Amino acid sequence: MTENVQEPLQDMMRQPAERLYEHELEALRQHDKGRIPAGWQMSPQAVLTFITGGKAGKTEITPKYIGNRRLIEMAIATLVTDRALMLIGEPGTAKSWLSENLSAAIYGHSGLVVQGTAGTSEEHVRYSWNYAMLLANGPTPEALVQSPIMRAMEKGGIARFEEISRCASEVQDALISILSEKTISVPELGKEMNARKGFSIIATANTRDRGVNEMSAALKRRFNIIVLPAPSTLETEMEIVKKRVGEIASAYDLQAAAPADEALHKVVTIFRELRSGMTIDKKDKVKSPTGVISTAEAISLLTNSMALAASFGSGELTDEDLAAGLQGAIVKDDEKDQLVWKEYLDQVMKKRGAEWRGLYKACKEING
Repeated sequence: MTENVQEPLQDMMRQPAERLYEHELEALRQHDKGRIPAGWQMSPQAVLTFITGGKAGKTEITPKYIGNRRLIEMAIATLVTDRALMLIGEPGTAKSWLSENLSAAIYGHSGLVVQGTAGTSEEHVRYSWNYAMLLANGPTPEALVQSPIMRAMEKGGIARFEEISRCASEVQDALISILSEKTISVPELGKEMNARKGFSIIATANTRDRGVNEMSAALKRRFNIIVLPAPSTLETEMEIVKKRVGEIASAYDLQAAAPADEALHKVVTIFRELRSGMTIDKKDKVKSPTGVISTAEAISLLTNSMALAASFGSGELTDEDLAAGLQGAIVKDDEKDQLVWKEYLDQVMKKRGAEWRGLYKACKEING
């Protein structure tokens, strides 16, 4: 790449995975001894190393997903075949993160994305037109505006469909013929776009959105569905949070010390207890708030607390910084969540002894 392209990329708030881990991907490609499927940039074994961590020559490959290795193997194996992949899970189970990194490793580009919302239309899935050119010259190839999925078909790449269950049923069903026939018909031009080898779609769906727009059985049959669970243990979740907080803090150059293990332990403990409705020792039940208490929320809370400590404190994370973040993360529906949080503070945190006392007092002061 030329220097004048590199500089803006370095100034981007968030770099895509293929740029963020460019040196790792290059090392994996150089040392790859496995068979590379058509349209892929590396073998399935190298993709697995990129996602779960390891070494490529002397280059250390950082893990992008910490969890069940077998699930990642199944996801990669799905993409070797002609079946699409759907990642399902609770909010914050790294569905989008895994989707992005799989696309970066396999295709070298993770930016062909359809973001599912209530406003997503069939044009976002298939194609649309440049209407100025359409009115001037009629339907021509130059007037055709390809969707990310059509571009992935043309290049033999991977398209990502985020939050597919938030789209209307007719939009979801536009995928059925694409996944079945691997073509998109453009009747206005009298032609079809046929997918090249390597084309696939990775979709994500949120289990909290079930019932918003239920996917048809016909669409589900076109996907191999893998359910990503929440981190199984406190230690695993702490490891995930610590890793991602470090990466984000580095990317944003937050001038604050990394959270101590004690702070990580407290935040992750609170989130796991409120999420599960049970204390870690399983002795007491607790009420859960209305919002999402996910690993991603814990990561966001800690990075925001670091920014607070850097901007308006000593740069060392304090109980007051954590308390401010906890209040915002947990209390979403003011009336109900405020009561849930107050009860947790008085019935659980208050009884935990001296090491929790500072955080308890800071939280009580903010919660009122």
